[in-house]
Amino acid sequence: MPEIVQLLASPVHRYVGRPAEGPAPAPPGELVDEVRLRAGLGILGDRYFGKPAHRNASVTVIARESLPLGSDLVQVRRNILTAGIAVDELVGAVLVLDSGDGPVRLRVNRPANPCAWMDVTIGPGAFRALRRRGGVRCDPLDDGVLRVGPVAVAVEG
Repeated sequence: MPEIVQLLASPVHRYVGRPAEGPAPAPPGELVDEVRLRAGLGILGDRYFGKPAHRNASVTVIARESLPLGSDLVQVRRNILTAGIAVDELVGAVLVLDSGDGPVRLRVNRPANPCAWMDVTIGPGAFRALRRRGGVRCDPLDDGVLRVGPVAVAVEG
């Protein structure tokens, strides 16, 4: 059964400056058990919430199957880590997730391409390994809640 493995809502950008200098420290509590989404705005409490430049990319989703063993959202800085959902194949579609509080529709707009930081945070070669597998950038079409755990999944057109 598909599941939401992890959720991240971070108020800060950690990857600033040059990758060789390393990321900024992670704030406490950025990995959460649930997130609240607002249509057209993103995830409450996240660094991209309501930012005009990120309106079509305020929520990022990545598949656990794409990540090297032992990696998670802290390293890749995506918002939703799923298992059993081929998210990279969904560009142009609407991903519908329901973790028990009603469906949340996410318009999948484009790939979330990896960056050179991946070689620093995950390990050498991760940047190259995540090409075409770095997840997707979405915008929420509904207000709603997503929780870690089993998730019902549908894909619309």
